[in-house]
Amino acid sequence: MATEGDRVIAAWRTNHQSTVYLVEHLLAGVWTRQVPGIPRLTIGMIAAHIHNSRCRWIKSLGARHGVRVPQLVNPRRVKPAQLVKALSRSSQGMIGLIQLGVAHAGRVPRATWQNFPPDLEHFLGYFAAHEGHHRGQLCMAVRQLGQRLPREVAGGVWQWTRLARK
Repeated sequence: MATEGDRVIAAWRTNHQSTVYLVEHLLAGVWTRQVPGIPRLTIGMIAAHIHNSRCRWIKSLGARHGVRVPQLVNPRRVKPAQLVKALSRSSQGMIGLIQLGVAHAGRVPRATWQNFPPDLEHFLGYFAAHEGHHRGQLCMAVRQLGQRLPREVAGGVWQWTRLARK
C-alpha cells in the first residue's frame, strides 16, 4: 500500500512529466523568439525559469538538510534538450524536499521567505500551480507568435493519466 509520501511523489512526477512533455514538444524555431509584449523575455527563458525556480526553492528549503541543489541553467543559452536533463535533476531535488517533509511529519522546513503553508499538500499544490501557470503561458505565447501547437501537444500536457504511467 502506498504511503502519503509515495502518493505526493507520484503526483509531483506527473506534474514534472507534463512540464517535460511541453518542453520536448515546443515547435522548432520558437525557443529563441521574444514573448509578445515582453521583449526581454523569450520562450526558452520562461521554460528555464521553471527549472531555476525549483533550484532556488530546493536551496532555500532543503540545502541545510542535505538535499542536493542542482545547478541553475543560463536562461539565455540553454537548449531544450539541456533543459529537459536539468529539469530531471531539479525534479529529483523536489522529490528530496518531499521526502524531507515526510521525515518531518508531513511538513517541509520553512524558508526565510515562504508564501505557502509548509504541509506537503500545500507544497505540492503551490509548485504544480506554478508550473501549470508557466505551461499555459508558454502555450499562449506560442499562439501569440502566430504558431499553433499540434492538438496532441496542447492536449498532451493535460493527459495526466498517461503521464502518470511514465
